Amino acid sequence: MLNSNDPDQQVILFKYGGNAMTDNKLKKEIIQAICSLKSKGHAVVIVHGGGPFIKQALEDARIESEFIDGHRKTTAKAFEYVEMALKGKVNGSLVGIINALGHKAVGLSGKDGAMVTATKRLHKRITGGKEEVVDLGQVGDVAEVDTTLIRLLLRHGYIPVVTCLAADKSGTGYNINADMFAGHLAGALGVSQYIVLTDVDGLLMDKDDPRSLIRNLRLPETASLVDDGIIAGGMIPKIESCEIAIDKGAGSARIINGTKPAQVIEIMEGKETGTLITK
Repeated sequence: MLNSNDPDQQVILFKYGGNAMTDNKLKKEIIQAICSLKSKGHAVVIVHGGGPFIKQALEDARIESEFIDGHRKTTAKAFEYVEMALKGKVNGSLVGIINALGHKAVGLSGKDGAMVTATKRLHKRITGGKEEVVDLGQVGDVAEVDTTLIRLLLRHGYIPVVTCLAADKSGTGYNINADMFAGHLAGALGVSQYIVLTDVDGLLMDKDDPRSLIRNLRLPETASLVDDGIIAGGMIPKIESCEIAIDKGAGSARIINGTKPAQVIEIMEGKETGTLITK
């Protein structure tokens, strides 16, 4: 339960993404499930990205996307549309849904209250046997997190909805990988649970066999699973974000299926849901 006089009460942070963002019916169902936890007295924070919306915004603006080793290069012009898509469209939509459910949401980015300070990401790759640094433009990493604003909002009963944009100390804006952003924020807040919503039921030993779900995972076990190719593709940044969260102070992390809103409720009922990650 959140005590309005206790800024260090336990918090649940959700990293929201995947198909649950693009299907409007599903979006409302998953947000309603998350808000039901707020109704039961839990403090809730939502962090989101919005890759499909960024893609559409850039296409509409006729800005061609350049990818370097899978990373989208973000020019100053492109960043304007990235910010409009994430803060204007996606964030505004989520805030509207939450408010319509009778709760009080506040839409934010890492820029607000200097919550997250970014540094420019320097992408390194090996070319011709030599290490080369590639400029990705306004793509950043998390340098510092200040949780003052988030805690203030939580103490007063608001649901902070945060998108993965931040500025460096000179004020230059950066787009940050949403998984990494969420992991750093979860760790800094010392959340009791960091919950990553994906399009699968959790980490599978065999990606083609839903029965091979790994129920429990300890951080020291992740390296070998990466080496064996079990943690691969889009699951890699999600596991990395869980590692960041736990290393920096989160009690636990869990990967669940964001296309199944009932799984959010199951967690609070103490059921074995998704993949639980602990130290």
